[in-house]
Amino acid sequence: MKKKKSYISMNRRELLTHSLALGASFAIGAGFVASPNAAWAVEAKFLKAPTLAKLIQLARDIYPHDKISDEYYVLAVKGYDAEDKVKTIEAGIADLDKRAGGDYLKLGWEEQRVAVLRQMEDTAFFQSIRGGLVTGLYNQEAVWSIFGYEGESYSKGGYINSGFNDINWL
Repeated sequence: MKKKKSYISMNRRELLTHSLALGASFAIGAGFVASPNAAWAVEAKFLKAPTLAKLIQLARDIYPHDKISDEYYVLAVKGYDAEDKVKTIEAGIADLDKRAGGDYLKLGWEEQRVAVLRQMEDTAFFQSIRGGLVTGLYNQEAVWSIFGYEGESYSKGGYINSGFNDINWL
């Protein structure tokens, strides 16, 4: 039986005003997570919205890239918002919160969050998330150019014929 969702009526301006007043890095509402300082939002279908927000921050803390905006991390973790993964993800985030002393998102500094992650890096939950993020984040063509990756080269004749041997620094 599906749980009926309740929706709060709020326009974008009200959402941003409330989230900025709280100083939040994420605006968490009834079934959604949004960024108060960027134009993205994601609906949580199966996970609790705070869990999804923590998963996004967790992804950024595991693979931190200042040049990549949160929207790419959102796409990378969106696959965890699935009915068959809810129990595992909710339990893993509950453990994360417990190790963080209450709420992972309230840890103000990256160093504090990384210290918590180091405590749980041997857990199956952490390894599952870390492994899934490798493909979830780095297989997005939109982030390739940020890292200077031009994509596959087979269609261009291979790397040797597409500038691989053009080294001028030797």
